[in-house]
Amino acid sequence: MKTLEVRVPYQISREEIRRRMDEALVKARNEYGSQVGPINAAWEGDILKVALSAMGMSFNGTIEIEDKDVLVKLGLPGMASFFSGKIKAGIEEQLGSLVSG
Repeated sequence: MKTLEVRVPYQISREEIRRRMDEALVKARNEYGSQVGPINAAWEGDILKVALSAMGMSFNGTIEIEDKDVLVKLGLPGMASFFSGKIKAGIEEQLGSLVSG
């Protein structure tokens, strides 16, 4: 399994990032839950552990709020690794807009 890492800088507070991430999770569950199944997520300090299934593949990852960046680590199973560039670009775009001031 390939691990994809994405770093996105931020300049807002950690608390605001957590609030926005929680809102984004609710939205994702409502919009995509029927397509991807349950989206499981839980905070452990400044690390959000996430697990979901899509297209018959299981994805596990973490989203960590570091001092200046948000670091996403996502395990890419099998065929998903062929799309790592597209997945990375999507994460950068979505997360970038989420954590921008």
